[in-house]
Amino acid sequence: MAAVVSACGTAGPAEPGAGGVKVWALQDPVLNPIEQKSIDFFKSGGGNASLETFGNDPYKQKLRVAIGSPNAPDVFFNWGGGNLKEYVDAGKIADLTPVLDQNSALKSAFLPSVLDGAKIDGKYYGIPMRGMQPVLLFFNKEVFAAAGAQPPKTWDDLLALVDTFKAKGIQPISLAGSQAWTELMWIEYILDRIGGPEVFRNIRDGKGQGWKDPAVTEALTKLKELIDRGGFGTNFASVGYDVGGASTILAQGKAAMHLMGSWEYVNQLGQSPDFVKKGSLGWVAFPSIPGGKGDPGNVVGNASNYYSVTSGSSQVEAAKKFVSTALHEDSYVQALIDAGDVPAVVGVESKLAKAANSEYTTWIYGQVKEAKSFQLSWDQDLPAEKATAMLTQLQEFFLGKVSPQQFVDAVAAR
Repeated sequence: MAAVVSACGTAGPAEPGAGGVKVWALQDPVLNPIEQKSIDFFKSGGGNASLETFGNDPYKQKLRVAIGSPNAPDVFFNWGGGNLKEYVDAGKIADLTPVLDQNSALKSAFLPSVLDGAKIDGKYYGIPMRGMQPVLLFFNKEVFAAAGAQPPKTWDDLLALVDTFKAKGIQPISLAGSQAWTELMWIEYILDRIGGPEVFRNIRDGKGQGWKDPAVTEALTKLKELIDRGGFGTNFASVGYDVGGASTILAQGKAAMHLMGSWEYVNQLGQSPDFVKKGSLGWVAFPSIPGGKGDPGNVVGNASNYYSVTSGSSQVEAAKKFVSTALHEDSYVQALIDAGDVPAVVGVESKLAKAANSEYTTWIYGQVKEAKSFQLSWDQDLPAEKATAMLTQLQEFFLGKVSPQQFVDAVAAR
């Protein structure tokens, strides 16, 4: 990032042309028409904007090169957290805190825990522009009923269920262990429940004890207990999340539970439609850990995606108006719901109740609405190099090749 900023100097985006506010986003056949709705709404109020979309990997590279150059967008799609922090630290992103402070209706329009996903060093640098994707514990209702069991509410409940299902020859928890990001969800939740969200925030921000915080070792020790107890079976390292992987194992009744992002519902509906349609797919919040500092209502996952404004934009005021007026507008919110998203907007319960899969989407909305903290997935909240090293160590940890202390020492040294 520093190299990009140095090379680009202080030049801002080029003078506006006929397109007005230039908005960059990912190519998405479902989302792009909805994004266009926000632009059309902005135009209907006298504004001027245009949408440009790019493939995922090309987008990240193009944005990195463009930020701070004459070719930078005025508004751009991002994931918040550490993904955005690099640009904020380089002074390339407009602070939207004054916009929110001066418009109480705007600030109160979004769920606080999601709005905070683009809050860096006490300031807001993004506005939510699509649905929420928290991680939750899915379970097979038929498998639970056959075992006379109930979904876990506490960590001890979860450990007891491991023993129950193992005794019946059923893998307690399905895990796509060939992909480290699925393993990451476990340590994210356990650390949050034990130490609260502040522990990882300090890791991300380079404050306090970082990875050396005792809560990290305690969380890893609890996770190791679950692994060693046989919670994930013995073949998880060869299982993926693609067709025929962890989701199918759950749907076929070969596993009882599966920790995954909210997109699992749609994934199951596509891969195993009968399993979903007959009501066999259940879901609950991640268990509480008694004695921990974290609120049991906290969630982890992908809070939302955000639109941010480049600070050097010659269209900066128009760009701020766009992100502050078009992203909680009624027709835009309805379009998100119709596409299956759960918007991070306050007061949409009645709209969700009329939507397809309303039981599920209303539950998701309620969980996030009540959450005091929504932690962005660590691999998106850390710089890419540190995230990659962490994921590598995590896979080694799940395989029993490194101890909790060895994991801490390795990632702290990066």
